[in-house]
Amino acid sequence: MFNAMAIGAGILLAALLGFAATRPDSFRVQRTKTVQAPPERVFALIDDFRKWGSWSPYEKLDPTMKRTYSGAAKGKGAVYEWAGKGKAGEGRMEITDTSAPSKVTIQLDFSKPFEGHNIAEFTLEANGGSTSVTWAVGGPQSYVAKVMTIFFSMDRLLGNEFEAGLASLKAIAEKQIAV
Repeated sequence: MFNAMAIGAGILLAALLGFAATRPDSFRVQRTKTVQAPPERVFALIDDFRKWGSWSPYEKLDPTMKRTYSGAAKGKGAVYEWAGKGKAGEGRMEITDTSAPSKVTIQLDFSKPFEGHNIAEFTLEANGGSTSVTWAVGGPQSYVAKVMTIFFSMDRLLGNEFEAGLASLKAIAEKQIAV
């Protein structure tokens, strides 16, 4: 009886690991929100890491998180490093390219709880008096990440946080206009 269960569990595990191997080698998650503000106003909130505390959902993960800013004050060459506990983990972001007021590209490197190297992009497109803001992240997907995607949707996990962040970004940019 025990041998049959062990063989069955082994076959199931092998099937799951085999299925994981067929998953894509990269991932991309993105969300878009329309903000009733000009692109310059929204761009200023993204292009300066010191302003992320007002809108980024990741800033609220750990109130004791240590933050370090270096490099340029904002824009290309600006660096933001963090070290926190639990979900916040540790990592580094560097703005590698900007095209005011339409695009910010960020090299995003995690060291804890898992190592990861991704590219985040914010694209802003003017639409009359509003701005369409797209927040996207993508990068390679390790084998461990492929196994995890069998049980957890990366799109749902990150997408929910992106939606919350974009909603906060919208509220702040629109409030600045009302003042």
